[in-house]
This record gives sequence, C-alpha cells and structure tokens, in this order.
Amino acid sequence: MHGTLTRSWIALVLGFAAAAAPAWAQEQEPLVWVAPGGGMVRLPEQLTNDRDRPSVGGILGIRLVPHLALEGRGHHAKTGGLAVNHGEGNLTWFLTWERRVAPYLTAGAGVLRQARDNRLALNGGGGLRVALAGKVALRLDVRDVSFKLADAGGEEKYRHTIEAFGGLSFGLGGKPRDTDLDGIPDKRDACPATPAGARVDSRGCPIDGDGDGVPDGIDQCAATPRGCRVDRNGCPSDEDADGVCDGSDKCPGTPSGCLVDVTGCPLDSDGDGVCEGLDRCAGTAKGCRVDAKGCPLDADGDGVCDGLDQGPDTPPSARVDRRGCPIVVSEKETELLDTGMIRLQNVNFATGKADIDVDSYPVLDEVGDILLRWPELRVEIGGHTDSRGSAEMNLALSEARAQAVMDYLVSAFPELQPEQFTAMGYGETKPIADNATELGRAKNRRVEFRVLNTDVLKREKEKQTILPR
Repeated sequence: MHGTLTRSWIALVLGFAAAAAPAWAQEQEPLVWVAPGGGMVRLPEQLTNDRDRPSVGGILGIRLVPHLALEGRGHHAKTGGLAVNHGEGNLTWFLTWERRVAPYLTAGAGVLRQARDNRLALNGGGGLRVALAGKVALRLDVRDVSFKLADAGGEEKYRHTIEAFGGLSFGLGGKPRDTDLDGIPDKRDACPATPAGARVDSRGCPIDGDGDGVPDGIDQCAATPRGCRVDRNGCPSDEDADGVCDGSDKCPGTPSGCLVDVTGCPLDSDGDGVCEGLDRCAGTAKGCRVDAKGCPLDADGDGVCDGLDQGPDTPPSARVDRRGCPIVVSEKETELLDTGMIRLQNVNFATGKADIDVDSYPVLDEVGDILLRWPELRVEIGGHTDSRGSAEMNLALSEARAQAVMDYLVSAFPELQPEQFTAMGYGETKPIADNATELGRAKNRRVEFRVLNTDVLKREKEKQTILPR
C-alpha cells in the first residue's frame, strides 16, 4: 500500500505539471509566498491501522537567492480520535525560475506531534512549481518524513510517513520577471533571449553599433568596418594578416609581408608579379622576367634582362646594345674613336628645306645607336651646304637642317639627353671639296657630328669588332 500511494502521488504531480505547462509564465518572481492546500498522509502502522488519511496544511516561503528558499511547512491529519501534526523548516532548491514548470528539491527538520508526544522528524522530497498567472503558481510535492517510534515490544526505530501535498501558491513582493537579465521585464521585452552582458534598447533588443552581429557590451572590437567577418567577441578575422579583414579582403590569400591596397590586394608598381614588401628590386623594367625576390633574370649576364633581351646567348666578353644584341663596331664608330667626328654625306633633305628624307632615317639611327654607348660625350651637330645660292640663305638652311637632325635623334632615342648636343649651321663656309664640280658640291652637302670633349675619347678609347651571328 505504501508504494501504491507514493506512485499515485507521483503520477498526480506529473499529471498536474503536464496540464499546467501551457499556462502563462509568472510575470514576477515573488519574494514571499504562501501556499495553502492539502493532500494525503500515510501514517506508520505503529500509530494506527487506518494509515492512509487526508491532510490539510500549507507552505510559507521566502526566497533567499534566485533559486534557494527557506520554507516553513505544516500538515494536519486525523484518524479516529487521533490527531497528527507535523511542522518543519526546509531549504528548497528550485532548479529554475525561468521556466513555467520548475522542479525543486526540499529537505529539512521539524517536529511531529501525536497526542502530547513530540518527536524530532527529518524529511526530504521533491516536487514541481507550475506558474499559472501573475504571482500564482501550483505547488505539488511528495516527501518522506522520518521519526523514531516504539513498536509493540517497546523498541524504538525510525518510522516513515509519506506526505503528498498540492496547493496554490500566492506570491508577494519581488520584482517583475526578467528572464534574460537585461533590465527589461519579460512582459515588455521584445527580445527575451538577449545574451548576458549585451546592452539593450528600451524594447530589450541588443544594440549593435557596428552591425557585425555581436551586441555592444559583448563586442570587444567596437567600430568594426562594415562587411568584416568577426569572431564571437566581435573582433575582425584576418587570416592572411595583411591588415584587411576577411569579408572585405578581395585577395584573401596574400603572402605574408606583402603591402596591400584598401581592398587587401597586393601592390605591384613595377608589374613584375612580385608584390611590394617582398620585391627587393623595385622599378623593374616592364617585360623583364624576375626571380622570386622580384629581381631581373639575366642568363647571359649582358646587363639586359631576360624577357627584353633579343640576343639571349651573348658571349660574356661582348658589349651589347639596349636590346641585348652584340655591338658591331662599325666604320662610323671607328671614325668617331679615331677622329672625334662622324661625317655623313648621305643625309638628304627636301630641296631648299630642312625636312629630312625618310630614306635617311636608317643612317641617323645608326649614329643614334653609337651615341647611346657614349653618354659622356658632348657633340656638336654641324650643317654644311654647297655654294649654290646666297651665303645668307645657305647659312640659315644649314642651321635649320642641323637642328632638324638633333630633334630627330632626341625624339627617336629618348635615352639621349638634349643637353649633350648643340646644333650649328656653317653654310658654305667650310667646304671639303671643289664646288665647281657636281661631285665636289655633293661632298660639301654634309652633316658632321663633332666631339667637343675629346679628352673622354682619349681616356676610354676602345676598338672592338664582333661579327654578327
């Protein structure tokens, strides 16, 4: 019978809990409560044969901390002319206050009075607190009460009384329920599951000033740029450590050490494929092939990088031009080295004008290539005519033609510096042949490139002939 009563009350408690679960949660957490009610008591056989009796009683409680309360309990049962009263003080631990159905455990000590006999009684049990509305809740529990009682032979042993209780709890005092502890009562909280520590607005919803998904108060990196991915602390992640956060980084696999732009992509001002920060040879010419450090490759060691070198297998001792091709010391360069002058008699102009005939460009290009190899020379470009026409006209025409030659060379060869050259017109004043014959006049119509600082030629004079491939 003892087990049957216990099982019946446990089933009753669970049934009430299931029925009450959909009810409203309390809007306030009461500070003090009183719970009148009743139930059943199973008395020891040493007291009465009529063991299972109805009882009345109640609970008076006060909350000490959020989940722990001090409760006074009382039960009164009567069997025949025998009254049994049980009063106790208990500590009750509620596993939760936040949910509608709150299980709890209770234990304590008190006095069981039968007739005029008072005995120390210990008890322990558990139950459910089911929130209904406002500060009203349903209390259901079952406890085992133990006390010493003598049997028919006079031997005292601990006997057990099972008490089952149900009642309505009416709360007093306390503050409005705030399940997520954000300072906004649940009945006004539009966001009831706010994480602990988050700052909220007047509606109870988290504030997120930088819009990164981590509320202010929890966010340890305020003012995160828009679009950045962040960790749970609100701090931007940057897997390639280039200073541009993931999410905004358009080049997420940037090698360590590269300088990047605002989008996280490597800077490469010389376009050699090696980013700034790792490039040890900044300013590499466009088109050069480079090594992993960004420095130009030069397989034949001729000073012209691979990729631009049009003569990639130049012998080690050969001088090369700007294209990397071996320099052939021509008659004109030999003439320059031996005499300090190059004389051109096949530069043709329009009759009576300073317009250079396009057929003369290759001749001038050959001279330009030679002068590129001698950047220290100061050169006078002299224009000469034959004696036909007036002396004044010939002087002006020769000066204009010298200037036209100079302008062509500086334009066709940007590496040449204009300050290296001067243009002079001599007209018919310095003939080198007889103007009375056609052959003599042809020789007098000429352009001369004369070195002004001949000491440079004397110091570095060199003759070298390399046969073309």
